[in-house]
Amino acid sequence: MKNMKAIVMIGISVVAGLVAVLAAARWVSQQATVNTNRLVVSVVDLQVGQQINPEMVKLVDWPAESMPAGGFSDQTTLSGRVTRIGIGRGEPILESKLAPVGSRAGLSALIASGKRAMTVRVNEVVGVAGFALPGNYVDIMVNTQEEGGKPGDKEKQISKIVLENILVLAVAQEASRDESKPKVVNAVTLEVTPEEAEKLDLARSVGTLSLVLRNQVEAQPVKTEGATKGTLLSDKVKPSPVEVKEPPKAEPRRSSARPAPARNCVQVLRGTQSALECF
Repeated sequence: MKNMKAIVMIGISVVAGLVAVLAAARWVSQQATVNTNRLVVSVVDLQVGQQINPEMVKLVDWPAESMPAGGFSDQTTLSGRVTRIGIGRGEPILESKLAPVGSRAGLSALIASGKRAMTVRVNEVVGVAGFALPGNYVDIMVNTQEEGGKPGDKEKQISKIVLENILVLAVAQEASRDESKPKVVNAVTLEVTPEEAEKLDLARSVGTLSLVLRNQVEAQPVKTEGATKGTLLSDKVKPSPVEVKEPPKAEPRRSSARPAPARNCVQVLRGTQSALECF
């Protein structure tokens, strides 16, 4: 009897083990049959404006359900293309990260259609202590003389923001946007429209420029009247005006002549005639 119970328990254990093995094998087979597609990824860190050659990329298996839009399945089609932004090692190569077909390597590949690149001289103060990095947006402010003012006349000086939301393409000779450490340089290259380029060239010729770093998600323009010495000091407490006392009103002058004393009058009748006699 005891042997029968032992045999039954052994049989149940064997069946349970077989069920577990079959379940595990089925799960493994399901994982092995996941649909994959071929995707081109980078095998090195690609810098901004760098030209891609076949040795810099490779094909890997990528889950079909998570294929990124704009990916490539043929690495030969990327030969000669230029990166528009930095691409890390192992990162998929996407069309949105590349400059248009035919672009040459260098800064020109970063300039958007209809825009121009213009470089201005800066120093540590003008360049926002080196925090105006590629990919940041700045406003351009000029300090100059008002129309009709003489050079050196501080009463006619004005500071005014002339350009807003301008993209920094490069600082000095570097266009990489992957760094966040500030860099003090002597030149900054900005992306502007042809009209903005004209304003910027005139602004730097008539006064001194300053870069104003702005929030990257705030694109709303702000209209300002500019700051002059008058508006700068307009909030100071002005001396109270001197109180002017009104002169006392002159009293009406009284006549020195004495009023005539009151008189008694009597009407006298003489026949048909009457007369008024006073005494």
